[in-house]
Amino acid sequence: MSSLDSRAGQDGPWLPAALRDALADLARTERLLVALDFDGTLAPVVDDPAKARALPGNRAAVRRLSELPATRVALVSGRALDSLEEVSGAGDETLLVGSHGVELRLDSPDDVFTLDEDEQARLGLLGDVLDQVADNLDEVWVEAKPAGFALHTRMATDKDSRVAHLVALSETRAEINDLTVRRGKDVLEFSVRSTTKGEAVEHLRRYTHSTAVFYAGDDVTDEDAFEALGPADLGVKIGPGTTVADHRVAGPDEVAEVLTLLADLRSAWAERTPASN
Repeated sequence: MSSLDSRAGQDGPWLPAALRDALADLARTERLLVALDFDGTLAPVVDDPAKARALPGNRAAVRRLSELPATRVALVSGRALDSLEEVSGAGDETLLVGSHGVELRLDSPDDVFTLDEDEQARLGLLGDVLDQVADNLDEVWVEAKPAGFALHTRMATDKDSRVAHLVALSETRAEINDLTVRRGKDVLEFSVRSTTKGEAVEHLRRYTHSTAVFYAGDDVTDEDAFEALGPADLGVKIGPGTTVADHRVAGPDEVAEVLTLLADLRSAWAERTPASN
């Protein structure tokens, strides 16, 4: 057993051996991309999305990883980019992906996000349809995004939530063509432009020239990212639910343990590998 493996065995004793071993292997890659969902992964899910904040342990681990050589950190979220910037407080060194890949904040200023005339027309109609759904039900509300809207039902009763989802799906299908619909936790997201977190991860992989990717996420939409991972990569599912990820932890508290261990292992690798500095 190498010293790196030994260190993995000593840290985070609650972690399954298979996950500790996988993190130890990943830490040795030449160029590492650490891509993370935000809500439910770094931050606990809360009723008011504007109040979500990453746990201190996760903030510290992300900061450490961002400062390591040959290591990039990206947040990949369904949130609009401005919302992700606000709640994450991410520095310029962190790459950001908002709206499931529609919006990007990379190292240099990106082109201004624009929709063509057809997309703008469909977006306006989509907003009208969803507003009508939300207006007729208690605690159902609509969040505007650059290329669509999210229908939130977390605060609604189970009955009103079911009604909201059924009516929204029925009405949008009848009124608007070529919509992308994503089902999340107590939310339906509708977009006039189709992208996935899997496509976002592939874009980030190419952009950072990464030799391996770590991805962690908790929602149904994160499965696209897990499916984009290859043999050299590592995916961690947070919480219950069907997943294609090879590993799973319970919640954001455990994510902090995983990221801290990864930072320890990556730091040890960097100290032993002068070429990486």
